[in-house]
Amino acid sequence: MSISFEDCLSKRKLFKFAPAKRLIDLELDDAAADLKSAKEDFANSSFKWATIKGYYSMFHSARALVYSRGYREKSHYCLYVALKALFVEDDKLSSKLAEDFNNSMILREDADYRRSFSEEGASGVIKSADKFFDVAKKLLA
Repeated sequence: MSISFEDCLSKRKLFKFAPAKRLIDLELDDAAADLKSAKEDFANSSFKWATIKGYYSMFHSARALVYSRGYREKSHYCLYVALKALFVEDDKLSSKLAEDFNNSMILREDADYRRSFSEEGASGVIKSADKFFDVAKKLLA
């Protein structure tokens, strides 16, 4: 069973948030900083932290997008659901990038909680984070 946008709203894992639009630039700053740090960690063969920071770059980019629609999340998965409902369904964001976000979230959880990570996974997360950040900036310009 998949969780819908309405499920996230009813469970208060996603809610209207008045100050959201004022926080967009801060989220983009965090996304840029995490992406830079992920690339540095990758260059130093720190694949666990490259994976985690690459995902968090995507998280902050996604959060900036969702903030632009006046919502805030209290669940990483509901952030993914919101991306699909607010941007993919409107053809503003490709379903591939939304799925990259979800896959990166899973890789981050594996790295963080199960100590399972790889150079290939970290590289994929960083590439996705780079694309996601660029698309988010364009959508928010």
